[in-house]
Amino acid sequence: MSHEKQWWWPLALEEALGSEPLAVQLLGQPLVLWRDADGQPVLMTDRCPHRGAKLSLGSVQAGTLECPYHGWRFDSAGHCVSIPALPSFKPPATHKACRHPVMAQHGLLWGTLGEAAFAPPALVGLPERRLIYGPFDVATSAPRAVENFLDTAHFAYVHRGWLGEATHPEVPHYDVTHTADGRPVIESYKAWQPRATASSAEGGWVTYRYEVLSPYSALLSKQPDDGGPQDSYTIWACPDTEDSCRLWFAQYTSDNTSSDDTLRDFQIAIFAQDQPVLESQSPKRLPLSGGEVMSAADRLSAAYRRYLQQCGIGFGVC
Repeated sequence: MSHEKQWWWPLALEEALGSEPLAVQLLGQPLVLWRDADGQPVLMTDRCPHRGAKLSLGSVQAGTLECPYHGWRFDSAGHCVSIPALPSFKPPATHKACRHPVMAQHGLLWGTLGEAAFAPPALVGLPERRLIYGPFDVATSAPRAVENFLDTAHFAYVHRGWLGEATHPEVPHYDVTHTADGRPVIESYKAWQPRATASSAEGGWVTYRYEVLSPYSALLSKQPDDGGPQDSYTIWACPDTEDSCRLWFAQYTSDNTSSDDTLRDFQIAIFAQDQPVLESQSPKRLPLSGGEVMSAADRLSAAYRRYLQQCGIGFGVC
C-alpha cells in the first residue's frame, strides 16, 4: 500500500452532496460520492464494472446508484442489485462496484483509497464560529499549496497592504518545534500587518501560531496584540493529481460582528493574491530532494519538507 493510502483526504463540502451523484478526484483516481436511502454518504470508484461508464453520470434511484449506460444499480456496499436487461437474474458477488471508506468531519466529506491508519486531523479549542471557503481548484500540487500557507516571508510582497508591507519584509527569528508524532509547529511568531483581519481598520502587531496537521493540511491561529478577535484558519488540500489540487479554507473566529460576506470576501481576496503566484511555481511538485535553495527565514518550510519525507509521501513531490 502506498503511504498516501494510509491517510484520509478531504473530497467535498458536506452540503455540496445532495440527492445526485458528485464526481470527485483523489490521488489521480476518479471517484463518485452519493447518498444512500438513509442519507449517508457513499464513495465509489467512478467506473461501472460492466462497461466502464462513469457512475457519476447516473442517478440515485431508490437508495441505489444507477449506471447511466445500461441501468445497472449498485447498493451502498457496491453490490449490483439489479440488471434491467435481465429482470429475473440475481447478479453474483463478482458484479460489484469498487467502494471506498468515507466519513464526515469538520464540515467536509473525507475519503481514503485504503484502510487509513491516520484519522482526519483533530481540532481543539478553536472559536465556535466557523466559515468554510472553497473549493478552489489550483494548478499546482497539494504540498506546494500547504507550504505557501505556512510561509510568512511572502506577506510583504504577495499581500502588500493587507498582511504585509514591502517596507517591513524582515522575518524575525522563530523556533520550530514538533509534536509528539513529529508534526512541525511554530508556537509564537510576531508580525506587523497593515490589515490583519477583515475587521481591522489600521495596522498592528499580530502573534501567529502555526501547526502542520497532516501531510496536506495545516492550522494557523493569530491574535492581534491589541486584543482584537482571535482567528484560526485551516487549509484542507485534496491531491487531485500530482500537479493539481482542490483546496478549502476554514475560518474559526471570535469576531461576532462582521458578516459572513465580509469575512468571506476578505479571505477570497487573500487567496486571489496567492493563486497566480502558486500556479507560476516550477516545478509544480514540491522538491524534497534538492533543486531549491533555502534561507533562515524558511525554517518552517524546511521542516515541512522533512516531515513529508518522514511520512513517506511521494505524491505531488519530486
